[in-house]
Order: sequence, then C-alpha cells, then structure tokens
Amino acid sequence: MSLAQAWSVALVGLEGHLVEVEADIAQGLPKTTLIGLPDTSLSEARDRVRAAVVNSGERFPDRKVTIGLSPATLPKTGSHYDVTIACALLAASGVLPIGELRHCAIIGELGLDGRIREVRGALAMTLAAARAGFTRIIVPELNANEARLVPDISVYGVRSLRQVLAMIRGEEIPDEEPPRAEPRLMSESLTRVPEVDLDDVLGQREGRRAIEAAAAGGHHLYLYGPPGSGKTMLAERLAGLMPDLGIDESLEVSAVHSLAGLLTNDAELVTRPPFIAPHHTASLVSLVGGGSGVPRPGAISCAHRGILFIDEAPEMHPLTLDTLRQPLESGFVEVHRAAAVAKFPARFLLVLAANPCPCGQSGTPTGICNCTPQILNRYRQRISGPIKDRMDIQRQILPAARGLGTGDQPESTANVAARVRAARDRQAHRYRGTPWQLNSEVPGPVLRREFPLDTASQDLLEAHYAEGRLTARGLDRVVRLAWTLTDLVAQPTPTPDLTHEAFQLRTGAPLTPLEDARPLREPIPT
Repeated sequence: MSLAQAWSVALVGLEGHLVEVEADIAQGLPKTTLIGLPDTSLSEARDRVRAAVVNSGERFPDRKVTIGLSPATLPKTGSHYDVTIACALLAASGVLPIGELRHCAIIGELGLDGRIREVRGALAMTLAAARAGFTRIIVPELNANEARLVPDISVYGVRSLRQVLAMIRGEEIPDEEPPRAEPRLMSESLTRVPEVDLDDVLGQREGRRAIEAAAAGGHHLYLYGPPGSGKTMLAERLAGLMPDLGIDESLEVSAVHSLAGLLTNDAELVTRPPFIAPHHTASLVSLVGGGSGVPRPGAISCAHRGILFIDEAPEMHPLTLDTLRQPLESGFVEVHRAAAVAKFPARFLLVLAANPCPCGQSGTPTGICNCTPQILNRYRQRISGPIKDRMDIQRQILPAARGLGTGDQPESTANVAARVRAARDRQAHRYRGTPWQLNSEVPGPVLRREFPLDTASQDLLEAHYAEGRLTARGLDRVVRLAWTLTDLVAQPTPTPDLTHEAFQLRTGAPLTPLEDARPLREPIPT
C-alpha cells in the first residue's frame, strides 16, 4: 500500500491539536514534498528523516513522496513530528504494519543517525493525546517521566528510530546508548526558595502581617522602603506560606513548565507554587511570552499558581511593567502573532519591591534624602497608577530597630502556613460550586451581592470612598482583603475592625486599632 497515516500533536499555547500525518508514495521522479503549513524547522524534517531512515538500516523510497499534515489550516512548528513522519513513510512503503499506527500518538525529533532527541511540551502533548482518546504514546526517553505524569495513557520512552520500528513490528527491542540530556534550568530553583524561614525575620510586624494576608487570599503585594529593610527577605519567605498545589493545578503548572523547557528528564509533578523572580532588565517578550512563529510562555505564565516577584520594580521599563495590567485582572494572557494566537494561563500572585527614591532614603525616619522633588516624582511615576491600583496590599518596610534579637522569637513559616491553609480551606468551602477558590478571584459585584459586609463596615468604606481615599476598584479589593483577614481569624463575617485593618493594608497606613484611627499623615508614594 502506498498510503499510510500516523498521529502526532500540535501545540498552540497549551492547547493541543491532533495532527494526522499522511505519507503517499507515487510514481515519479524522486522528490519529497511536505505540505500543511510547516515552519522552517519542520520543513527541514525531510532531510533529517531521510538520513535517519537510511542510517537505521531501512530503505528510503526513491519515488515521489508527499507528506501531508492535517488539518492543513493549522500552523505547525517544531521538530517533534520527525518520528511520526518516518513511521508514516515506512508504513506507506509496506515495511511497517499500518494498523499499529492508528491507535498510538508519536512525538520526537530525529538525529541524522536515528537517535531520538527530547522535545519541549511533551507533557502538554500527552495530555492532548489522552483527552483525544489515545491509550498509547511514544515519546523520547528523556521526556518519558514527564509524559507519565498524565493518567490513563501508556507511555513508551524510546532512544532511537530502530527501537520504534521494533516496537511497532513486535520484535525484540535493540539496546541503544542512553541519550544525553540537554542542560536545563533545574525545576527545583523555580518551585521554592530553599533554606529560608519566616522566623529569620526579626521585627517587621506589619510586613509579616502583609505577607500572611497575601498568601491566604492570593492578594497582590507592593513593598516599598529603603535598601536593606527586609523587602526581599519577606518576599522570599512568602513562597513558604503558600499551600501545596492540587492535582489539577500541578498538571496545569507542569504543562506550562514543560512547554517552556523547564522540566528536567527526571521530572515530577510541580507540587509547590512556583517562585519566579525575573531581573528588572527583563524584556517584554520574556515576561509576557512570544517569540517567532508560535509563541512560547513567558515568566508570568511560568509563575502561574505561584508568585511573580519583581525586585527593584521602578527600574523595570514602564511599558514592560504595564503589560501586567490585563493578566492581573483576567488570569491569562493572549499572545497574538501572524502564525497563531496562543493563550497561556497567568493567574499569579504579584509581589513588587521598590525603593522610595533613587537614593533610597525618602520617607525614612533617620535617613536623609538628597533627591530633588522632580527626581522623586519621576522615580515614583515609573510604576504607573493603574498597576498600583491593582495591588491589594501596599506596605512600607522600614529597618527593624536594634536589639530585637533579645525579644520574643518570631513565628516560624510552619505556624503561619498552617493558618494560611486553614484560611484557604474556609474560602474553598465558601465558594464551593463556583469557579473561584480564593477571595482575590471573586468579582466585585458577586462579592457585594452574595457576601455583603455589615452596615458599620459598609459605612466605613463608603466614607473613605467619598473622601477620595479609595477608587471603585480599590473598594472592592478592600472588601476581598477584609474577607481574607476574617478567614485568618476563623470568624463568620468581617467586622468593622477587620475592615479597617484591610483598608490600612490597602492604603499603606500604619496598622492601628479602629478607635485610634486618624487621617492619613503621609500618603504612599505615587
């Protein structure tokens, strides 16, 4: 038979599409044609497949060969179709049983000697194949561990094209030299900050309260203060307060990391919330995602279900920082390119850290600021108002007083994390049967209609709104934050005291009891 089919998977963002690879061998001058919107790396598969087939001891057809990838309207990129093309071609030549290819998906890049190299996105491709009803998939051996994270599908890791052909024919699988893994960023460095504990932070009562509330409700956090005051210490310890990811969340995060090339060949599910800390010189594409051809995920998608920490935030290009505005609201990012539109998840907890001015001493009790008013205004405007308005918690971090080491021992990460888990359990119970899990995710109209504050708390916030201390978005964020503080103390509904504390966390005012409340003496930097 001169026509055969095999199956592979195309990825557009994290969305997988089945691709039928057809090989037709007809009479005519020897020529290999590849159709179906291939990119440059896929077009080069003709030469890779020819060399790999010959060097694997098989005969490449010396007739007219047409390779079609359907659906033809779907752009296809990457080299992971190589093994599928080779199998379809050999089946069309009559040297492979066609029936064995109908119920098995195949991915992998071929070397010229027939070795099979690892590819990016194997986990997402395996998920797509399983959802399409396939019960078997052949992947490069270096990708086998991550592919086996997907339930209800048998994964076969192979080292060479010779092993694939023997497996399909039902023959004894030849032994091959183990493949060499490409150097990659270790996934451990993305999932946690090692060897840090909250009891390392002395003093900073308000800062510790801020990160506890941020972890409990998934609230965005803006920390500002002089150099060395502990902003980065607090941000790094926030990761330890976050609870482990659920099974579905782990698969989703692991699929993003697989596509980004961050999973190692001994990959396990990413069970801890990622902690991504790009440098402030990061480009827009590296942050949001993109690249030539089909876009790849950026830092905000790699931080999905975790923390995105940007230190020295005013030093980042304002346009780059402002690209976070839409993902902060929607929880995803769409990257549009001529070839395709890719949608990546991007529901992360944003933490910004900043100095108050270029010299770092503005607004500090003992420091002397040498910056002119014009320099101060320019520096503070590098973080735009819309970005600041999306930050649920804004807190000034000042240097801790000397002699704190002789006082009470601060709470450890384990103790605070237990309260955070309990608070999240209360939120999950309250929002059961809805698409939301955390207070920070609930839309404002739903929150006001289904979970209203008591009259005293509402009057308190309405007064602040009338005085211009809160925007409409800010008022909703205070309500969400008040519910988080309520969950942390295991109360049924927010009280005026907790609502007042939520307002102070939102505006950067010192944390004082409601009865001691006074007008704001100094607004936060704008």
